[in-house]
Amino acid sequence: MRAEDYLPHRDPFLFVTELRSVEPGLSATGAWQLTGDEAFFAGHFPGRPTLPGVLMVESLAQLGGVAVLADPKFAGKLPLFGGIERARFRRQVVPGDLLELEVTLGRMSARAGKGKGRATVGGELACEAELLFVLVDSIAPGAE
Repeated sequence: MRAEDYLPHRDPFLFVTELRSVEPGLSATGAWQLTGDEAFFAGHFPGRPTLPGVLMVESLAQLGGVAVLADPKFAGKLPLFGGIERARFRRQVVPGDLLELEVTLGRMSARAGKGKGRATVGGELACEAELLFVLVDSIAPGAE
């Protein structure tokens, strides 16, 4: 089971390198192994490479997308960010870290939903956020 089996994201913008569990429409767990070869580390920050917080939130959103898209009732849909609430960053994440991810979905409708995500490194909280998303058709009108 791979994130690519559910998500349209691909390298270099796929931030879930391992899926551990998926409960369709409910939750998912996974991880992002940071190798240090990621291009953003070269400029964020030279001499002290640090994973940007927004990419931690994106990795949680991608994992949430897996939980949504694993549910057959959302076939043909694409979850897009509708908002981020209560995002908090608790520790620095650096090259070589394994960012462990977990997302639990909350209220879901045919057009939108909510989820809560947590990212940890070695059991220490790195990031947590509430995620809001809207569901659109996976293929843009007229793009067939």
